[in-house]
Amino acid sequence: MLKNTTPNELASIGVIISYTTNMNQSKSDNLKALRHSAEHILTQAMENLYGKDKFYMAMGPATDDGFYFDFEPIGNFKISEADFPKIEAEIQKIIKANIPITQKNISLDQAKKLFVKNPYKLEWLDQIKDRGEKISVYWTGDQFVDLCKGPHVKSTGEVVAIKLMSIAGAYWHGDEKNKMLTRIYGTAFDSQTELDNYLHNLEEAKKRDHRKLGKSLDLFSFHEEGPGFVFWHPLGYQIYQNLVVYWRQIHKQKGYVEVKTPTMLTIPVWQQSGHMQNFIDKMYLAKTSDLDTPQYAIKPMNCDGGMLIYSSNPHSYKELPIRMGELGVVHRYESSGEVHGLMRVREFTQDDAHIYCTPDQVEDELKAAISLCKEIYKTCGLPLDHIELSTRPEKSIGSDAVWQKAEATMTKVLTQGKIEHQINPGDGAFYGPKFDFHLKDCLGRTFQCGTIQLDFAQPENFNLEYTDKDGQKQRPIMIHRTIYGSLERFIGLMIEHYAGAFPVWLSPIQAKIIPITDIQNDYAQSVKSDLEKHNIRVELDDRSETMQKKIKDATDQKIPYMLIIGGREVDSQKVSVRQRDGIDLKSMPLADFISQITKQVTEKSLNLIK
Repeated sequence: MLKNTTPNELASIGVIISYTTNMNQSKSDNLKALRHSAEHILTQAMENLYGKDKFYMAMGPATDDGFYFDFEPIGNFKISEADFPKIEAEIQKIIKANIPITQKNISLDQAKKLFVKNPYKLEWLDQIKDRGEKISVYWTGDQFVDLCKGPHVKSTGEVVAIKLMSIAGAYWHGDEKNKMLTRIYGTAFDSQTELDNYLHNLEEAKKRDHRKLGKSLDLFSFHEEGPGFVFWHPLGYQIYQNLVVYWRQIHKQKGYVEVKTPTMLTIPVWQQSGHMQNFIDKMYLAKTSDLDTPQYAIKPMNCDGGMLIYSSNPHSYKELPIRMGELGVVHRYESSGEVHGLMRVREFTQDDAHIYCTPDQVEDELKAAISLCKEIYKTCGLPLDHIELSTRPEKSIGSDAVWQKAEATMTKVLTQGKIEHQINPGDGAFYGPKFDFHLKDCLGRTFQCGTIQLDFAQPENFNLEYTDKDGQKQRPIMIHRTIYGSLERFIGLMIEHYAGAFPVWLSPIQAKIIPITDIQNDYAQSVKSDLEKHNIRVELDDRSETMQKKIKDATDQKIPYMLIIGGREVDSQKVSVRQRDGIDLKSMPLADFISQITKQVTEKSLNLIK
């Protein structure tokens, strides 16, 4: 059934769908049309070079980064990246020919005759028939045709800059039970300059890959004994702890209390919340040795435990809002193909919070949560790219009226705050709509991190109550909220954004002391002791290596400051400060350095000493 296909798939096969956003939509649509057209040109180029009898076209949508084309090779036909130059040369011929691209709606019989030899197109056509959708095809001249909703550019000459990127295997509809197809990834842009910038950023991204830097900086590792689980090394765990300390400080300031809930709860609790019905494919179940069936579920979210805490005592309206924060470790099953370094793991820590409030407090609490998200992202040096309002998904709980009320409330908060946003239809939590915060890194890539979810359903499921000013029992409204999202993923993003050169307050080691010879070791040790008394994370490199070797190693470790100590520094009781960017600061009294670095840490400065 088409209900299991993605929007990209639907768009690529002629099924007409629609949804709205309101930020840069025109430019985004134009780029998607260009990239979708580039995929058609790629397919036509392959037919020109190899013939139509060498492969079955399956599908090929535009994506956020470019496009891809899935096909099934026939017989012994194979394609590798070594063939890309030849294919790209044929693509350029088609572009230079400036062939018109035209759309036509046709009947089911016409379509089946047109694609009679292609099992994938015939499958799509049968499903389109069941849905009663229009059948749309696009012709490139009179030589190439594909089943496609579009839109496309008017002619091949409008596709200025195109590049084939890689080749991989992909299951039909992403289902490992289906046949493995060959997938070619490519990208296209409005200009050669944009393509060149994109390719440059890709190379830069490879250098910044958090998995590579995590290994070279000795931050974390992964092991087959715990697939999809992070093993934090001391330096990486220090970064983790720095973020936790900051989280606790700012949440205490904002009136949150911290709680901790169990890793496992009995299955009936998850049935009560709807997780067993709506989230079971991501959940781990557990049983004891004396039972045949699982009795527990390992928590994929923290909210059920938080609601049990709330329900353990009666509450008055005078107590509300209650803001409960939890740094809760959760487990979600991700397939091996989905797991990706720190960005997609099976065990992670959510910086969760659950806010219980009265109806007249909801809007203010949503506004405060948005403000807190922005403050934390600014402190961490990650600019907010955009906010999405994600609406009711197909699998959900609660009445239509409740969902309409929740979505209207969130829309009102955005409107009153004049907050630009996009609509992400059908991607809300199963219990309520949500705000998703998308951050932009230094390469212009966006990542979804924090989320704020408005929930009228779960307080009903768990019979949560408070007593109002008239002594009547009322139902609180619940706001779920994360800011880092997953600490693991957030750290992965920070590693790539800063290329491992963290701001001083986050750096696992903030200063490295480098004595030039063994003669200065005693003074170097006293400098280390003084720094540690001021809670500065410091290491002493007293190896029998040259000063140049020690400086290079500290620079490679991306330590913010190196304190070089020679005979003059010992005599003057000073330190010579060198930054990881190669800038040498003047020799200064140790007290001055301590004062400056302490100020940087306290203010959470993103820059080194000027």
